[in-house]
Amino acid sequence: MNDSTSLRLLFVCLGNICRSPSAENVMRSQVEAEGLAGEIDVDSAGTIDFHAGNPPDPRMIQAAEARGIPMKGAARQVRREDLSRFDWILAMDRSNLRELVELEKRSGETPARIALFCEFCEEHDEEEVPDPYYGGPEGFEKVLDLLEDGCASFLRRYREDSLA
Repeated sequence: MNDSTSLRLLFVCLGNICRSPSAENVMRSQVEAEGLAGEIDVDSAGTIDFHAGNPPDPRMIQAAEARGIPMKGAARQVRREDLSRFDWILAMDRSNLRELVELEKRSGETPARIALFCEFCEEHDEEEVPDPYYGGPEGFEKVLDLLEDGCASFLRRYREDSLA
């Protein structure tokens, strides 16, 4: 990460091959479009290491690239030091959130903020980003709809200095 970065953001899901790498790449795309690339750094991780080193799910890549969002990255498991390295850690669902809170308790590390991603969605009422892994193409589209909504809202609040 760049030392001049003023905001460090980590997205977390279960395996880090569908939701969180998509959130990372949606946010990166929006950050670049807003001219904030040197100011905001994004990453993603999973609560498990089952897919460590793997690229994002091919179905997710296809859905994202159809929207003009390039998908980069390799899956990794969230680490203890991530808790103090990032300013915001956004969990895709309550299970991921519980895992992060437990990791925080065990580690003694303190992040600035751990929250559910959907707290930032303004156009959608979902409370969690559903895992599309075992479903069809519509699940990947739904995830991208939620991620585009929440990332845009997060960036707007960042620019307004109203992240709380």
